[in-house]
Amino acid sequence: QVQLVESGGGLVQPGGSLRLSCAASGSIFNINDMGWYRQAPGKERELVAVITSGGRTNYADSVKGRFTISRDNAKNTVFLQMNSLKPEDTSVYYCKAELLTYGGRWRDYWGQGTQVTVSS
Repeated sequence: QVQLVESGGGLVQPGGSLRLSCAASGSIFNINDMGWYRQAPGKERELVAVITSGGRTNYADSVKGRFTISRDNAKNTVFLQMNSLKPEDTSVYYCKAELLTYGGRWRDYWGQGTQVTVSS
C-alpha cells in the first residue's frame, strides 16, 4: 500500500512564501515523475510543476520564476517552494507520483491535498 502525504499549506499574505512537501511511503520499488497540481473551486485541476527522476523540471506559465520544484530521491519526497504568492494562487494543492510498487505495476498515486490561501 502506498501513501502520499502533503504538508506545508496555510494562509499567507500576497507576496509571501510557502514551502510544500509531499512524502511517499509504502511498498515502493521505484518512482518516476513527481509533480504538483492545484484545483480552485469551480475549476479543473491543473498542472503546477513536474520533476523527473533525473531532475528535469517543467512549470505552468503562471508560476514560472516564482515557484521551484525539487525532490529528494532518497526520501521519496517532492517539494514546492512558492515565492511571490498571488491571490490567484489560492487553491488546494495535490502531489502526484508515478511509481512502481513491489510486485505491482506503474501507476499514478495522489496525495489528499493541502489548502493554500493567499489573502491580506
